[in-house]
Amino acid sequence: MKKSAAGAILAVAFTAVSKASTGNSNLTVPPGAVYIDPLMYDVVGASYTKWRNLSSVGFNPTNTAPPFIQVFDPSFLEVTGPSATIRQIASNPGFSFAHEAPIYVPDLNVLFFSNTGSGPLSYSGWYNNSVISMINMTEVEIALASTTGNVNIQVETVNLPDTLQMVNGGTGPYKGDLLFVTSGRALLPPSVVLVNPNPPYNATVLLDNFLGRQFNSLNDVKILPGTDVIYFTDPSYGYLSGFRPEPMLPSQVYRFDPSTGQVRMVADRFVHPNGIAFTPDGTTAFITDSGMGGGFLGTNQTLPSTIYQYDVDPSTQLLKNRRVFAYIDSGLPDGIQLDTMGNVYSGCGEGTHVWNAQGTLIGKFYLNSTSAQMMFTKSGLVILNEEAMYFVNIQAQGIDLAAS
Repeated sequence: MKKSAAGAILAVAFTAVSKASTGNSNLTVPPGAVYIDPLMYDVVGASYTKWRNLSSVGFNPTNTAPPFIQVFDPSFLEVTGPSATIRQIASNPGFSFAHEAPIYVPDLNVLFFSNTGSGPLSYSGWYNNSVISMINMTEVEIALASTTGNVNIQVETVNLPDTLQMVNGGTGPYKGDLLFVTSGRALLPPSVVLVNPNPPYNATVLLDNFLGRQFNSLNDVKILPGTDVIYFTDPSYGYLSGFRPEPMLPSQVYRFDPSTGQVRMVADRFVHPNGIAFTPDGTTAFITDSGMGGGFLGTNQTLPSTIYQYDVDPSTQLLKNRRVFAYIDSGLPDGIQLDTMGNVYSGCGEGTHVWNAQGTLIGKFYLNSTSAQMMFTKSGLVILNEEAMYFVNIQAQGIDLAAS
C-alpha cells in the first residue's frame, strides 16, 4: 500500500470517529468527548507514520486538544453521564503541588493531598520535606457553578508535625483521622501515621519499622474493607528519587494490624509496587507495578507497567492467586481507585485511565500529562496533575474508603 493511500484511509477513519464524537451516530457522548472505536485502529498498515515508540506519547488519534474525555466502550458513558466535562480547579505553574495522597473528608467537604517528593518543581528532597495541602470543595462547587470555564481556587497549606516526612500515600478517614504513609527522608524512617483533619493537625505514628529494619519508602495505603487492618506498598522510589538511602528490603506489600502491632509481608515479586485498592467486599485487591519508571536509572519500557489482581485469603488476609488485570499503554500506573460499579481507575501517562471489572479499557480522562492520583468527592472526580488540579462532574461514585 502506498503511503498516500494509507494516509487517506486513516483520514477517513479519523473523520468517522469525529462524527461519532459529535453525535452523528447512535452513540451520544458528552460535549467535547471523543469516541475511539477500537475496530478502526486494529490494523493501520506498514506505512503508518504515527507509531508510538515511546510510552510517554499518548494515544490521541483524533488530535483532540486536551483536556477531553476519550470513550473506548459505550459502557464508559455510565461512568461519565451525559454532560461530564473536565475543568481546571487549581493551578500553580512552576510548583508540583498536587501529586499524591488524596483523602476526601465528607464531613468537611475538603480534599487533602501532597506534593511530589522529588523533581525540580517539587522543592523537596534529601534536605527538604514535601508539603501537605487542602482544597475546600464547597468553594470549588460554588465557583464552577458561576462559570462554564476553568477556576483557580486557593489551596491551603497544612502545617504538620516534623514526624511526617515525604507523605506519598493517604486514605480514610480512619476512625475520624487522616491515614498517611510517608516515604521518609534521608535517614528519617518511612512511617504509617494518623493525622487529625482539624487544627492543630496533631499526628500519631503507628508504625515506622519492620522488626527493627527501616522500610524503603512507603508509597500507597488502603484499609481492608470491614476491618481496621492497613495494607501499604513499599517500593524503592525514595532512593531512586534521591531522597532516601539505598534500599535494604525487597520491594513488597505489607499488612499491618494496629490492634495487635503485627506487621507482615503479604505480596512480593514486584519491581516497584505502587498503588493499592480493594473491592468493597474486601475479597479482591489491585496493586499497580510501575516498574517501567526507574527514577535516576531512567525508563525501561520492557519492565512492568501493569495492574495485578489478587484474591484476599479470608483466613490469613494474605494476597494470593496473582493475575494480570491490565497493562498500561501510556506511561505507568500509579494511584488506583474504584467506583461503586466495579470500575478501576488509575493515574497514568495521559491522565486517568478507567477499566471495567473484567479489565477492559473503557475510557480515559485525557490531560496529555502524567497524573499520579485521583479521588472521588460527593460531586465528582478530582484529578491531581502536579502543577494543576482538575474536576470531572461524572455520575459514577467512589467506594467508601473510611474505617469507623
